[in-house]
Amino acid sequence: MVALFTARALYPAPEMLGKNRPSASTTSRRLLPRTFWLYLIASVFIAAGYADFPLLAFHFERTNLMPATWIPLMYAVAMATDAITALIFGRLYDRLGLRILALSVALSLFFAPLVFLGNVAVVFVGVVLWGVGLGAQESIMRAAVADLVPSAQRGTAYGLFNAAYGFAWFVGSAIIGLLYESTLWLAIAFSVLVQIAAIITLQLVRPNEATA
Repeated sequence: MVALFTARALYPAPEMLGKNRPSASTTSRRLLPRTFWLYLIASVFIAAGYADFPLLAFHFERTNLMPATWIPLMYAVAMATDAITALIFGRLYDRLGLRILALSVALSLFFAPLVFLGNVAVVFVGVVLWGVGLGAQESIMRAAVADLVPSAQRGTAYGLFNAAYGFAWFVGSAIIGLLYESTLWLAIAFSVLVQIAAIITLQLVRPNEATA
């Protein structure tokens, strides 16, 4: 409630925040921009290549890599990294745009080999990188949608984005889990290669084309 009242005080007319966008009458009948669909594909790749933390925790327990009491601490490290990097990436996104998202993916794609193949010290680094990627996903990935579509189409765009992202995360996690049970290096390769595909796709996204 405090957050809602604060937002109301700071932005009494939120509908005016997108006043520089084309009006609903000129955009409501248009298809979503091509650049949005490219961004959606990149987001699907990112989500599909990201393993859920429960799989990481299962690996730590199964391999006796660390005492069971350390696993919640690893999760706490990941969440702290998530919170800090979300703020940093949000600030950088305002200045540099989608290049920051590509950078975050380039950093976080190393989490899989580090977490699944390393010793405790290496795993710690991998968990931090996992938190870095999650911080970007929870902040700038969603924020970018508003910059890629006209204001009249944001509801549709966010609906599609959330549906595709959630489905890709589910399917990707299932694939990584199945590959983990079969051959560990295949699970790692899938995670890394899919995120590389995301970076390549992000290079094709041109935000300026969204409202052209």
